Amino acid sequence: MKRPVLIGITGGTGSGKSTISREICSKFHENNITMIEQDSYYKDQSSLSFEERIKTNYDHPDAFDTELFVEHLKDLIQGKSIEKPQYDFEKHNRKLETVLVEPKQIIIVEGILVLQEKAVRDLLDIKIFVDTDSDVRIIRRLVRDINERGRTLDSVINQYLNYVRPMHLQFTEPSKRYADIIIPEGGQNLVAIELLVANIERIINSI
Repeated sequence: MKRPVLIGITGGTGSGKSTISREICSKFHENNITMIEQDSYYKDQSSLSFEERIKTNYDHPDAFDTELFVEHLKDLIQGKSIEKPQYDFEKHNRKLETVLVEPKQIIIVEGILVLQEKAVRDLLDIKIFVDTDSDVRIIRRLVRDINERGRTLDSVINQYLNYVRPMHLQFTEPSKRYADIIIPEGGQNLVAIELLVANIERIINSI
């Protein structure tokens, strides 16, 4: 297999980066594309109590097992399969079960810090920053965390003010300067998505 094309997609929480990633995946056959989410690589916290785990700053680079993340990306580049970890956002800990991921021609690498981490950034062929207004992002975050992750309204607001917003300003927003492409308004920008898909096809055909 030819060296896969790695596409990094980042942006703030609720920016629409997951929506864009899924839209790109839908344009290619499932045998040709896969997605690796940085959220799957939060560190195992089995040694901590639940009360300690909920205090973790999940928007800081130290929350991620970047070494394993990079190792798995390199394995996929070399044509090796990986056992991708899974994270339980209600228990705030890594699950025991993993997911087998086979190498594919296109690999979407999605997460809030994929351009901030140089070791990850250096592996990417296309670097994308999804730029969405903060008021839209916080509303999306509220809806997701309450409906999908079992959080209360107060806990989401406190986490956003104390961790998410400061970390976004310190780490995620500055990583925009590394982007090849900046997409405003996330998954609603269908023109940008179509242009991306065309560019990915061009790169694949040129390899």
